[in-house]
Parts: sequence; C-alpha cells; structure tokens
Amino acid sequence: MMRFLAGLFTVAVLLPGALWGQAPAPSSADMAKQVATMKAKLADWPQLGYYREANAALPAAAAGQDRVVFFGASVAEFWGKRGGQFFPDKPYINRGIGGQTSAQMLVRFRQDVINLHPVAVVFLESTNDISQEMEPEMSEDNWESIAELAKANGIRMILTSITPSSHFPWNPSLHPAETIRTRNVWLKEYAASHSLTYVDFDPVLANAEGGMKAELTVDGVHPNKEGYAAMAPLVQAGIDKALGVK
Repeated sequence: MMRFLAGLFTVAVLLPGALWGQAPAPSSADMAKQVATMKAKLADWPQLGYYREANAALPAAAAGQDRVVFFGASVAEFWGKRGGQFFPDKPYINRGIGGQTSAQMLVRFRQDVINLHPVAVVFLESTNDISQEMEPEMSEDNWESIAELAKANGIRMILTSITPSSHFPWNPSLHPAETIRTRNVWLKEYAASHSLTYVDFDPVLANAEGGMKAELTVDGVHPNKEGYAAMAPLVQAGIDKALGVK
C-alpha cells in the first residue's frame, strides 16, 4: 500500500512538468525527499508522534486537581503559542495540532486526551473539515464519536463553536461563513440533546458578515492575542459549568 501511494505521489509530481510543460520536472534528489516526506506523513497520518514525548513526561494529576485538556487543531494549538497567556494558574493542558481534521482528532483522542485522565476536555472545533470540503455527515459522525468516547471514560465534554470566518487564505474559492453557521447549529443542538456544555464564540468574535472581527484575528481565521483574551472567560465559564463550579 505504501509503495502504491508513493507511486501515485511520484506521478502527481511529475505530471505538471513532464507532461504539460508548465514547469521543469523535479530532480531525483528532490523527488526522493518528497517521497520520503509523504511516506512519513502516511505512516503517522493522525500525528500520534506529535505529543508522544510530552505525554510520557506528563506527571499524574494531583489528587483533587481538575486537569482539563484543550483539544483541537490550530485554534487550540496556537492558544499560548501565539495567543498570549494560556490559563497560567490552571492545570490545563494543550493538545492542539494545526491543520488537523476531525478524522485525525478522533484517531488520537485516546492518546492525547483519555490517557491523560482529565476531568474535562475542551473540544475546540476547527475550520479544517470545511476548508478541506469534508461532507458534513462525516464531520458529525466524528464529533459524535469523540463525545461518546469522552462520556464512556468519565470525561466531561465542553463543545465549542467553530470560530467564525468568511474566507480561507489557503482556499480563496470557498466562502465558509454560512457553512460554519450551519455546523454550529448542529453542534449546539447536539450539545443540548446530550447534556453537554456548549460555548458559543460568535457573540465576541463574529462580525456582521460572519467573519472574525478584524481587530481580533491575525488572518481572518485564527484569533490574535486580543481574540483569545475575548474567548478565555467564555471557555472558563464553560469549564466551571461542566464541573459544577459555582
């Protein structure tokens, strides 16, 4: 299977230059490097290696400690890396990986959430399913499976809305605002029907067009420091609600 996929990749790389004359064919060294990169990605498609060492080094949660995992794609990962303070006084752990779809998140949910024994998980929904044009039913199935895994393991789920966006810089042909609204309606209704906590970011992040407010984003998709500062109290309120903190 790996040889077959690598072969397909080789053909895909060669076709534009070799057959259509649009660009010179890559050198054999470049080809070998590209194939090796693709093989590595295929071998760990869900990126289980991304946090493997960090997970192994993580000490057990202290008695009575409310460990919470922030789980998702780039909006989760960049919180703290690009977004300023990541709840410095809380025992919260970030397990976001930029660029991931819900399918990849589902595969790594056990390693990066369940096995860390948190009391709750904040599932920061991402736009990647939409930007990669995944069928909505597939996204919904993945979200449901993640929520069911959390419930089965006694982990309280905080579902969040997909952050607003009216364009994707890497896929400018898409106009995702309405699609995001529709997916968020499903998420909110699913949370309500399954007694899950839901956090809606639209009141603080969204503009009239369904995109993110310019002063709160770095690129129209990802929040900046001010955007995360606006999100933080909403997420903390959601965690408190899920854990019964008054």
